[in-house]
Amino acid sequence: MPLTSDIVATYRGPGRVVRRLLDLGEREDRALIFVMGFCVVAFVAQLPSLARRAHLEGLELNMLMGGALLGTVIILPLFFYMLAFVSYGAARLVGGRGSAYGARLALFWALLSSTPLVLLNGLVAGFIGPGPALTFVGLIWLGVFIWFWLAGLKQTQRHAE
Repeated sequence: MPLTSDIVATYRGPGRVVRRLLDLGEREDRALIFVMGFCVVAFVAQLPSLARRAHLEGLELNMLMGGALLGTVIILPLFFYMLAFVSYGAARLVGGRGSAYGARLALFWALLSSTPLVLLNGLVAGFIGPGPALTFVGLIWLGVFIWFWLAGLKQTQRHAE
C-alpha cells in the first residue's frame, strides 16, 4: 500500500497496519525513513508559528528556523531511538516477546501516521496562537499518537522474534 493509504488505514486500525509492516520483514531503512519523515513534517509544521513569533517579537526568522531545523531533524530522531529502546525494555519486563525493531517500528509509525494532526497543530499555532484551541488540538494529537503507539506496540510484542 502507498504510504498515504497506510496512514489513512491507521486511523481505522493501527494494529493491523503495524502487523502488515512487520510482515514485510525487518528493514531498518524503513524505520529510519518513518522517523525522519515525521521529523521533517514536524519541522515544516513549526514554520507558521515561527513566522508569527518572528513578526510579533521582531526576531530574525532565519535564526529561529535554523534552531528548529537542528533540534527537529538532527536531535529529535536520536531521542526517538532512545525512547523506542526504553519502550522495548519496558515491554520485555511485562512479558513482551517482540524485537527491538518492532518497538522502533511501532513508535516511528505512530509518529509518522499522526502527522496530519501535527500539521493541524502547526497551523493553529501559527494562525491563532497560544490558547484553548492550540491546547485542544495538541491534546487530540497526543491522544491519537498514544493510541497508535500502544496499539502498534501491542502487535509487535505478540510477534515472536
